[in-house]
Amino acid sequence: MDERVAKYEEKMQKTLASLESDLQTIRAGRANPHILDRLTVDYYGSPTPLQQVANITVPEARMIQIQPWESSLIKKIEKTILTSDIGINPSNDGKVIRLVFPELTEERRKDLVKEVKKKGEAAKVAVRNIRRDANDAFKKLTKQDVSEDEVEELQDNAQKLTDKYIKEVDAAVERKSKEILTV
Repeated sequence: MDERVAKYEEKMQKTLASLESDLQTIRAGRANPHILDRLTVDYYGSPTPLQQVANITVPEARMIQIQPWESSLIKKIEKTILTSDIGINPSNDGKVIRLVFPELTEERRKDLVKEVKKKGEAAKVAVRNIRRDANDAFKKLTKQDVSEDEVEELQDNAQKLTDKYIKEVDAAVERKSKEILTV
């Protein structure tokens, strides 16, 4: 491929990679232990972050398990979670505390799919803008003793790249939408 077209393909690849990393941040009903990051527990008179007094794991997709290193902390941790704005009631068996996240509602799933489609549209616009920039640059080449046929071929290659990346954006959006809508 012509190096004049290759630099625009690289920009399109970066746009697609950016979209895919954005889509990964959209969680489809999974428990995220980072919601506990700002919680502190009274530990021997000083407020201590929850991560420093307990082992926090995600044994299942919709459950966080908190295992304090000292069993005397269970009641304090439970009280901290209840008074926080997490909105989930903890349950404990005397050794570990479990937070079970409810299933996403159908309405919330549809909202997430709309968000995914918006991100996809933004990526398509970015790809088209790259094509426009490429075409503008190629048109200027006619002033530099490049034949019109060659310019037309460069523009044709830019269009083929655009079509390819728009299909890839659509595929990424479709995959993420299916993942979100799968119950």
